[in-house]
Amino acid sequence: MSQTSDSCLDKWMGREALAEAMIPVIGRLYRENNVVTSIHGRSLINKSTMNILKAHRFARRMSNHELLLEETAPLLNALSELELGAAAIDIARLTEKFRAEGNGASLDEYLRAELAEIVGKRGADDRTSTDVVLYGFGRIGRLLARILIEKAGGGHGLRLRAIVVRKGAENDLVKRASLLRRDSVHGSFEGTIRVDEEANTITANGVQIQVIYSDNPATVDYTAFGIKDALVVDNTGRWRDAEGLSQHLQSKGASRVLLTAPGKGELKNIVHGINHRDISDDDKIVTAASCTTNAITPVLKAINDKFGIIHGHVETVHSFTNDQNLIDNFHKGDRRGRSAALNMVITETGAAKAVAKALPELQGKLTGNAIRVPTPDVSMAILNLNLEKGTTRDEVNDFLREMSLHSDLRKQIDYIDSPDVVSTDFVGSRRAGIVDGLATISNDKNLVLYVWYDNEFGYSCQVVRVMEEMAGVNPPSFPARDVVAPIAVLEGAGA
Repeated sequence: MSQTSDSCLDKWMGREALAEAMIPVIGRLYRENNVVTSIHGRSLINKSTMNILKAHRFARRMSNHELLLEETAPLLNALSELELGAAAIDIARLTEKFRAEGNGASLDEYLRAELAEIVGKRGADDRTSTDVVLYGFGRIGRLLARILIEKAGGGHGLRLRAIVVRKGAENDLVKRASLLRRDSVHGSFEGTIRVDEEANTITANGVQIQVIYSDNPATVDYTAFGIKDALVVDNTGRWRDAEGLSQHLQSKGASRVLLTAPGKGELKNIVHGINHRDISDDDKIVTAASCTTNAITPVLKAINDKFGIIHGHVETVHSFTNDQNLIDNFHKGDRRGRSAALNMVITETGAAKAVAKALPELQGKLTGNAIRVPTPDVSMAILNLNLEKGTTRDEVNDFLREMSLHSDLRKQIDYIDSPDVVSTDFVGSRRAGIVDGLATISNDKNLVLYVWYDNEFGYSCQVVRVMEEMAGVNPPSFPARDVVAPIAVLEGAGA
């Protein structure tokens, strides 16, 4: 029987009330317990009532079950009574797990058992704080700043302490703060920003950022600002090899360097989720590869592990970048001198070859090219693959959807099968890449996949994950395992 308009509205208002009541609970867990709550990886910190409702609705597409506020609201309240220590808790996955494995236990009993290692520790955080310096404050630098400020919590983990830039004008500090506050693609900064021109600082949501002016990475004295053993994140792209990047290590107070671009020579190119465990304490300089490499490598690994890849071609349809000209002018690169705003521009990409640095089993198996297009953000990689084992479209899509939910790559791979999505729908995605299931083409051993990715924000999220790995500041994550062991599910798929 269809619902009346009045009953629909009453139901909606009831859900609104539950979502509103969740906001202060989410805030207290974050401030008092250092607990970050999320729904299938989407943070709930500082979100509005409508954002929380949308996150619950989104969960419908991620799993076979409706995520009900009537279940998550009591779960959050129960979490708030447990005096938890620092953790990252996915309430959607925890709710599903309780639904499947509760076995008659009360919610409180189940949560005390599931979260036993942090119950009663009230905000205790074993992580040491790591000072972070952003060397350069362009598109990626400012997005990294937003993410680090969002994750500041009680001051544990990664602490953004400074940015280093070349002074561009007398009102440079005000302009830097304004660019952090407003973004034509990613919207306004969520919070407040203050500028202290006398101290040369920008304070965003209580995080004080020292602005240091320098054009020499080897001569900055970070200790003069109370910064020590800092992780310096170079997002200028000026230096790409060990010799150039090692200049940072000559500065007082700097101890490690991360490059937000593909490195040259023997530097480790890290794609989080794939080879981040290769980072050792002896690695003083690490690179986070490229946005495209981060987007495609997790999907390629999943497909290669399941079906085997004989050969493949990666065609990247990429938003224009600052490297191109707005109008026709001289450029040292082929075609890039032509107007980025008016043309599709064929250019080279090293992403296909770079995959092998993170995933050696694909060495020599991939070719690649790129087309720059007149959009400011969100790109697409088209993976045309020749497989060892034949498959069907449904099998591949089910497999990748399962990977996005229940595998170790769920922070990297997302999946969508909506018939009306376009590039702007993926602005702000925190996953490395999003498989568009409706575009999948499979003909036995020939497979074509379409992978969207926010080449700015999604990549920046991957960079922060590498930073957390280098600093060793990842909090415990719950639930520790899924309802169904993912390996068994994946190995059985299509058997």
